[in-house]
Amino acid sequence: MEVYKFGGASVKDAEAIKNVARIIADHGPEQLVVVVSAMGKTTNAMERVIAAYCKENGEAQAAFDVVKASHLATCEALFGADTSQQVYEDLREVFDQVESRLLLPPKAAYNFIYDQIVCAGELLSTILVAAYLNKEGVYTHWQDVRRCILTDNTYREGKVNWEVTNARVRKVLRPHLKAGARVVTQGFLGGTVEAFTTTLGREGSDYTAAILANCLDAECMSVWKDVPGILNGDPRLVEDAELLHQLSYHEAIEMTYYGAKVIHPKTIKPLHNKQIPLRVRSFKHPSEEGTRIHESSQTEFPPVVVFNKNQVLIRITTPDLSYVMEDTLSDIYQALAKYNIKTNLSQNGSVSFRVCVDDVAYKIEPLVEDLSEEYELELTRGIELITIRHYSDDAVDRFTKDKEILLTQKGKKNILMVVR
Repeated sequence: MEVYKFGGASVKDAEAIKNVARIIADHGPEQLVVVVSAMGKTTNAMERVIAAYCKENGEAQAAFDVVKASHLATCEALFGADTSQQVYEDLREVFDQVESRLLLPPKAAYNFIYDQIVCAGELLSTILVAAYLNKEGVYTHWQDVRRCILTDNTYREGKVNWEVTNARVRKVLRPHLKAGARVVTQGFLGGTVEAFTTTLGREGSDYTAAILANCLDAECMSVWKDVPGILNGDPRLVEDAELLHQLSYHEAIEMTYYGAKVIHPKTIKPLHNKQIPLRVRSFKHPSEEGTRIHESSQTEFPPVVVFNKNQVLIRITTPDLSYVMEDTLSDIYQALAKYNIKTNLSQNGSVSFRVCVDDVAYKIEPLVEDLSEEYELELTRGIELITIRHYSDDAVDRFTKDKEILLTQKGKKNILMVVR
């Protein structure tokens, strides 16, 4: 039994969905769970719907009409123009759910509203993928993952209740797998005990697949990407990027912790706990091996460079020039935890503390408001964090050329540099 995960680029249109179906038919095992993200840039489009709805500017329905039109066009390309087919009815049901909510005043908290609306992207894409697989003769069961993965009520950053989730996944999915169906379900989504939708963090579909693989004791999990596997740098930014044929779980965790985007940071732990190998493969060249992540003893690697753009460097200073002591650090880290902000780099001095984090407005704004009550804050935006693992002097020089280095942190294997 295996788990496949397909991201938005792999299901961006009708031709891409046909390619996914070929991969599943030609390469997938008989017992297979397929986790699918929203199509292409749908999540971004749904975020525009949500923003318009919460601003009450009258533009939410028009923004959602764009999403509807793109999915209906894909549906017609896959199934023809007969709108009486069940697949059209299934799409209309999701459309109606969103539009019914858009008619109500946005009185709830923004993060709650976000999760209840943004989930439409994954529901729509999986309806299309499952229906097309069945059309092509691949017996497929569509599953609402919100019935399987239980989280707490931390909207946009749902924390998984592993005990209940494990029981639910086994109870709900195993009968379909034993009956010979390929199961198609959504990434990114979870549900609460009150049956509200939660999300697992942006780009969280990898994590969904890892959760399901863990609960089902999968033999392997595969993430299908538009790259040949994990490279030692983003090929759009590193001209001579090399394919890493294998990685240890530890090496993969280090890379994702420092911001490598190929795999979601939470993905590795559920797989490592069950010793389930992870393969990163190309949906453009499905016969190629890609990268295998497992209990590897390999220690020699080329420099691995990670570029984290859209960063903000926050300098926090005590107002009376008192020393930054444990109580000050405790205040700062409690505030960071309160707003679910991951520290990418931090450094403290005698009377100030500097921290580099992702510049996410809905998290940074309340953090600044909170800390400004007791401290003086200075924010530097428009910066980038470059991390080089297994660094060399040549690599540092190459990737910081013509850049101003604002802050550096160096360890035995890693060097982190805030630049602009």
